[in-house]
Order: sequence, then structure tokens, then C-alpha cells
Amino acid sequence: MGKPSRKSDNHAPNRVSVQMVRVSPQKARTVINMVRGLNAYDALRALKFTPRKAARVVEKLIESALSNMESSGGWNIDEVKVQLVWVNPGPTLRRYMPRAMGRATKILKRTSHIHVVLDEPGGRKRVTPLAQTTDAVTAE
Repeated sequence: MGKPSRKSDNHAPNRVSVQMVRVSPQKARTVINMVRGLNAYDALRALKFTPRKAARVVEKLIESALSNMESSGGWNIDEVKVQLVWVNPGPTLRRYMPRAMGRATKILKRTSHIHVVLDEPGGRKRVTPLAQTTDAVTAE
């Protein structure tokens, strides 16, 4: 017997992530700090006019999460906010540049893992079909 699966928690329609983005975590954090806590559509509007590479990535993530939530149904898309957004460092690509007198300088090409969670302001209460049937039985 192993650990209980957390796969259902990680694959919610309001949670999206992208890994191995070729932008440093430090530069990505300046973008995500700008949109944290905003309404999803306000965040998209702000990201559209932000001239940074990470802004395009976060913009696509929010659009993807909104699309997932719309297709799954049951979400009020107009009131959705950027609840959580964080950046973790990914693996670093190490390169070397030749320098004078036979030396070499290390170049670190950093990558990021960016995660976005959207949610309604009060939090969404999931209603399972089992809970609906038990409520219907007790209401009679």
C-alpha cells in the first residue's frame, strides 16, 4: 500500500503550470508580482502591455487556465482572480565562453517553472454527485 494519489489535486482546471521556460526566475518574479491577486482579465490586460518575455508566458498560462475552467463548466469566469502564482527555479544550462589567455568564463542560462492558480473570490465549493444525492434524500 502506497501513498494516496494527489493527481486529482494537481490536475484541477484552475491550476496550470509550465516548466523549463528559458527565463531566469528573478526576472519572472517581477512579472508575477505584478498580477498576483488581480482579476484574471485585468491581469491579462496588464500583461499585454508589459515588454518582458515572462509576461508572454504568464499571459498564455492565464488564458489556458481560463479556457480550461470555461470548458469544465461551473465557474463564474467574470469573477475569477489570480489566487496563487509562483516561480521555482528549473535546471540551469551551463555554457562556457572563451576568454583571453586561454581562460574560459562560465555562462549560466537559467530556466524557470511557473505555476498559476485561478479561483473565484470566495473560493469554489465543489459539489460531488454523491453529496447531491445525499442532500436530496435528506430533504425529503
